[in-house]
Amino acid sequence: MSEDVSVEELLRECAPQVLGSLIRRHGQFDLCEDAVQEALLAASQQWPVEGIPGNPRGWLVTVATRRLTDLWRSDDARRRREATVALQEEASAAGPGEEGGAPDHDDTLMLLFLCCHPSLSPPSQIALTLRAVGGLTTGEIARAFLVPESTMGQRISRAKKSIKTSGTGFRMPPLAERRKRVAVVLHVLYLIFNEGYTATSGDDLVRVDLTDEAIRLTRAVHRLLPDDGEVAGLLALMLLTESRRPARTTPDGGLVPLAEQDRSKWNADRIAEGVGLITESLAHSAVGAYQLQAAIAAVHAEAPSTEETDWPQILALYGILERVSPGPMVALNRAVAVAMVDGPRKGLDALDAVAADERMTEHHRVEAVRAHLHEMAGEPEAARESYRRAAKLTTSAPERRYLESRAARLNP
Repeated sequence: MSEDVSVEELLRECAPQVLGSLIRRHGQFDLCEDAVQEALLAASQQWPVEGIPGNPRGWLVTVATRRLTDLWRSDDARRRREATVALQEEASAAGPGEEGGAPDHDDTLMLLFLCCHPSLSPPSQIALTLRAVGGLTTGEIARAFLVPESTMGQRISRAKKSIKTSGTGFRMPPLAERRKRVAVVLHVLYLIFNEGYTATSGDDLVRVDLTDEAIRLTRAVHRLLPDDGEVAGLLALMLLTESRRPARTTPDGGLVPLAEQDRSKWNADRIAEGVGLITESLAHSAVGAYQLQAAIAAVHAEAPSTEETDWPQILALYGILERVSPGPMVALNRAVAVAMVDGPRKGLDALDAVAADERMTEHHRVEAVRAHLHEMAGEPEAARESYRRAAKLTTSAPERRYLESRAARLNP
């Protein structure tokens, strides 16, 4: 095990694999998830002191299985307890690193489809997958959905109970059903990536563990459904967006906006792969929301500078995206494109409609965009006040520092 891998990163990587392994063996999603969480807590306390074990995944499986045994014993479920003990002995006989089966077996993708079971509502599917597969906290998921944390906690709890009562086996669904679930799967992966690319809270702007995991899982889905245009579109979008990461922060972790990034630092390999994917996808499949977002990202990626960006093309693509998949964040981004094509006053007019949406009343990006457009319009006082309001609303420390610095720069 590399010493460069932190305990937190390792636990996030192992968590869905361990959960999948337990569900495959024992069923009962809710109890397995509880047992895995206890095992992760034990590891977070022991590993920093005692060192990371040689087979961390096997360690977690063993501890989580013991927790399951304790849970079943407390319910006086002798039959299931004896079956669990037998499985433990079988896993022990298999030897270190084998975990009773193939050492490289990864149930993460199967777990992903289980969490997107049709018995759950779409919001519950997404929330449960973010929790079980993405490893996001309830608070992070709540912020992604713009709902209170208590509401999201109840949603996740109900979803776990629904999986338990559905009696669903832990297996890959048939191809036809897989295609029905893929829209929710993609939405989940999109949210995981976004949380990693711009963390909603904390001291770090980027959480590479989440972006890497989202890309890894999306590649897996793409291998499973190679002809699905939206799967290819989402993978392209992630690659093109992630290509900018080396230029998005200063050495001390500060945020660097798109217009000020050193584009020579952008990852050319990711750009080439992303552009190739979206070009192929648009040529051979019906256009969807992820493909349109990837096409917009490709226009940005291929532009030498902000000034030389084909903003009319981006505005046209956002117009199509609003018809295909309307929403406040799409409208917000379109307002920026309107400003770049028709001037900041037109952009501010478009922004007013976004601000009227009750889902965006407490979102810092509305005020951040308003500040930027006032600055473009030569209205420093209005820009300064909007930057300050945006800084108060964000829960991300790097974004707050950036917004405060922009406001300070405009002081008279």
